[in-house]
Amino acid sequence: MALMVYLNRVQFGFGALAETAEELRLAGIRRPLVVTDAGVRAAGLLDRLLGELPADTAAAVFDATPPNPDEAAVHAAVALYLSSGADGVLALGGGSPLDLAKAVALAATHDAPRLAPYAVVEGGLARITAAAAPIVAVPTTAGTGSEVSRGALIILDDGRKVSIGSPHLIPRAAICAPELTLGLPAGLTAATGMDAMAHCIETLCSARENPIADAIALDGLGRAWRALPRAVENGADRDARKEMMLASMQGALAFQKGLGAVHALSHALGALPVRPHHGTLNALLLPPVLRFNAPEIGGVVPRLAQAVGVAPTADALADAIAALNRRIGLPGSLAAMGVPNESLPAVAAAAMRDHHHQTNPRRAEEGDYLRLLRAAHAGG
Repeated sequence: MALMVYLNRVQFGFGALAETAEELRLAGIRRPLVVTDAGVRAAGLLDRLLGELPADTAAAVFDATPPNPDEAAVHAAVALYLSSGADGVLALGGGSPLDLAKAVALAATHDAPRLAPYAVVEGGLARITAAAAPIVAVPTTAGTGSEVSRGALIILDDGRKVSIGSPHLIPRAAICAPELTLGLPAGLTAATGMDAMAHCIETLCSARENPIADAIALDGLGRAWRALPRAVENGADRDARKEMMLASMQGALAFQKGLGAVHALSHALGALPVRPHHGTLNALLLPPVLRFNAPEIGGVVPRLAQAVGVAPTADALADAIAALNRRIGLPGSLAAMGVPNESLPAVAAAAMRDHHHQTNPRRAEEGDYLRLLRAAHAGG
């Protein structure tokens, strides 16, 4: 087990859950609100976490996190936070509970009857202060890396899926215990794993300059590429689970540099009523976006290709990712995910307003996004 300090404290390794009580103490949390979801509770992981807390810890539990956290869930959790006298948040689960926890830490401590003013695209970064409640995060999937990132994806009451982000929302500590992912189903392992891979690839392609982020992303990409098929094929492979949890964390550490069109599009698609899985969307969108970005990423493609062992061209890389998607059982088109064709123009328009649109290496117009979406809808 190792203690790592980069953006926050990270307790990483098998058995790291035993560090939860100490990390809560260091964060100044005595009465945590545990934010999780029904699936995590049913899997017995909530009981395992609560069993690590001192007997006198007064922990309230909010386990109604939806698969795509929304503003209504934030307000419901905040009501419990306030009524229970909580002084911090202990987040347990995949990206959804961890993201919801960040929004709760914000809304419980700021004048936030509405979350829209705190969205990144609304200039919300400057409105989030150090008053945000402290968070300790315990991931149970390997994909979003939300345990080490400053952002949270929330669906607003007006239907937009936005990022709410600030350094003040980075969890004080992350407890990364790979054994918590051993029971993760193959489909969810695949989807979340491709989310981590998309973070690494888009970070490396981002138009911004950050060599440190690039180095972390490149290492994370190689780990994910080697480990993800093994984790999908054998969910009990401890080494593969450890490598995926590390790759997930690396992707989120690195994407402070900025992402791109894959995430601009997947955020817009994720706000649709069908609520397609974020990681699955990223997996599907990576190949066409890589081909679209090819004229502007010639310098980075050889590094990406070397990490995954393919010829140094954007087409070869895109083909390899599409083949990996098929191998790990992910759907091959937006149509197969239930995305209606008639929604695509509105999605393209929404992607133009996503902040990740600004850091895509190649300038994209709304028509470009619509063509990418139509190709992904057809599975081309």
